[in-house]
Amino acid sequence: MMKKVIFSVLIFSLLLVTSFAFGDIIKVKVVLDWYPNTNHTGIYVAKELGFYKEVGLDVEISQPSKLTAEQLVAAQKAEFGISFQETVTLGRAQGMPIVSIAAIIQHNTSGFAARKEEGVRTPKDFEGKKYGSWGSPIEEATLKYIMNLYGADYKKVKFVELGAVDFLAATERDICDFMWIYYGWEGLAAKLNGIDIYYLPLRELSEIFDYYTPVIITNEKLIKDSPDIIKKFVYATAKGYEYAIEHPEEAAEILLKFAPELDEKLVYESQKWLKDQYKADTPFWGYQKREVWERYTKWLYEQGFIEEMIDIEKAFTNEFLPGQKGTH
Repeated sequence: MMKKVIFSVLIFSLLLVTSFAFGDIIKVKVVLDWYPNTNHTGIYVAKELGFYKEVGLDVEISQPSKLTAEQLVAAQKAEFGISFQETVTLGRAQGMPIVSIAAIIQHNTSGFAARKEEGVRTPKDFEGKKYGSWGSPIEEATLKYIMNLYGADYKKVKFVELGAVDFLAATERDICDFMWIYYGWEGLAAKLNGIDIYYLPLRELSEIFDYYTPVIITNEKLIKDSPDIIKKFVYATAKGYEYAIEHPEEAAEILLKFAPELDEKLVYESQKWLKDQYKADTPFWGYQKREVWERYTKWLYEQGFIEEMIDIEKAFTNEFLPGQKGTH
């Protein structure tokens, strides 16, 4: 079976490259969700090593300004964007024609963290603490749900809205006691700075929160009118992430070339850690499972964030991944 799968991927790759080798160069834009970081490395690798050029694409990588990646992709101002499963779900519930075409990381690598001296070992220990919030209603609902799950009193947490202050700075200045962080960046930053933290991964607190974050999105119209462009982009991007998995140090160097302002040690450490997270326990980078989308969408519906269940089949697809067909 595996030999057949590998063979189909090789045939798919050969046909894709030869089909577009002599065509016109097509310019496309991908909008990030935030500043460049190791979640985006595969895209920068694909650009630097010519993977996009091989399939006839000239890819511009930009950061969001006044409009988000979701808004730009929905308005056809960008062909691709970096988003998150919850944002795609909320967007589609509001009529945004955005579709997730690849999961950048297979499992949710975020969770709640506090400095070791705070004594936070379980959600019960959140009681009486100051929580550093970025102000999202989903964030508040998630914390409340988990604390109730572990028999803790959510009302005993004090919310402090932080804005752009990061975990280390906020906790060092005693602005807050614990935060929701991405371990592959802020958790490793604490480690590099010699700061002991206690980290509670969301996916271990409840299976509900093991959703896709981040994902790559496109527009329904592009899927309908120009699926070949998406196939090219996803094929080359997948090659970029596969390279980052196999060559984390070289991939880190490429990211730093495009974003020299980043902390060099953190980029290398994060890249080494993420190489095992991009694909994790799936045979292909980018793969998305229906049950993951269904489970978290149901939770969002039950919590009142969407008025009715969205059509899961239209929210994501695996059809553009090398060697894949359909959404399952």
